[in-house]
Amino acid sequence: MVNSDKPNAHVHHSDIWRKATLPITALILIMIVNAMISPNFFTVSIVEGHLYGSLIDIVHRGSPLIIMSVGMSLVIATGGIDLSVGAVVAIAGAVMAVLIDHNYPGWLIILATLATGALCGLWNGILVAYLKIQPIIATLILMVAGRGIAQMITSGQIVTFHSELFSQLGDGYWFGLPIRVIFILLAVVILALVIRRSALGLFIESVGGNTEASRLAGIDSRSILIGVYMLSGLCAGFAGMIITADISGADANNAGLWMEMDAILAVVIGGASLAGGRFYLGLTLLGALVIQSLTISILVSGLPAQFTLVVKAIVIVLILLIQSPQMKQKILAKWRNRHAH
Repeated sequence: MVNSDKPNAHVHHSDIWRKATLPITALILIMIVNAMISPNFFTVSIVEGHLYGSLIDIVHRGSPLIIMSVGMSLVIATGGIDLSVGAVVAIAGAVMAVLIDHNYPGWLIILATLATGALCGLWNGILVAYLKIQPIIATLILMVAGRGIAQMITSGQIVTFHSELFSQLGDGYWFGLPIRVIFILLAVVILALVIRRSALGLFIESVGGNTEASRLAGIDSRSILIGVYMLSGLCAGFAGMIITADISGADANNAGLWMEMDAILAVVIGGASLAGGRFYLGLTLLGALVIQSLTISILVSGLPAQFTLVVKAIVIVLILLIQSPQMKQKILAKWRNRHAH
């Protein structure tokens, strides 16, 4: 008897490698440009017992975006989108800063911050799964209201604090590596194992591929939808905790600003379709590194800060055009015509 799993597995792996081509190529090109702009870009040295350099800085500064993008990829896999994650960063950061300011225990502050993110996700999930509101509208509600909620929590002030525990989380090092990077990678690995080693990943893809068919197959699509929005909120809460710890304060107006766009772009660059279905956590991580590398390159180039969003938008449009199947077909057709003559 022929094992039918082998051809499917082969097709799945070849699909992953094909989709990996774009983020890997984009990352390499950005790195080459960085090396041309700054000759010491690839230099990694040890300063005061920890690794130091632009490459380390990309992963260090990009860690909140990585965890947020992983959560976003699960939402997009169901055919949804979460525009509220930047605001959730601000809300979670506000809760964390106020609790630190009131001298609550560290473990309680961590739990409360993560729970705040999960509760925001639960709100989005209920709107989408039970009230049948379009995901873009449902999450836009919290995106608009979220920063107002964060300002209410902090009484409209930028709350600053001093905490040895959280300063370590924000800017500390273990064995020469940033603590925040270690925690983020652990969280991503655990999440990937839970999703890919259980039926959860298939359920998520099934709901994104065809909600009605998955319901007829006995999958509780409402629970899946609520679950992925809660996971997205939890990831945003984790990102908010790191960002707040890094600056030792909560800034409701600027914390997580535009990060929802970066997270969505990271998922798309990672090969996922906004229509839902198959998702790739590893490639999403690569997509997040592409976005962060681009941000670092703009800073390294010495361009004024106001150009950052414009340059990023132009590069992203180019990447997405290259990724477009229609564009690929046109390029391939022109190449064939040229060689035919």
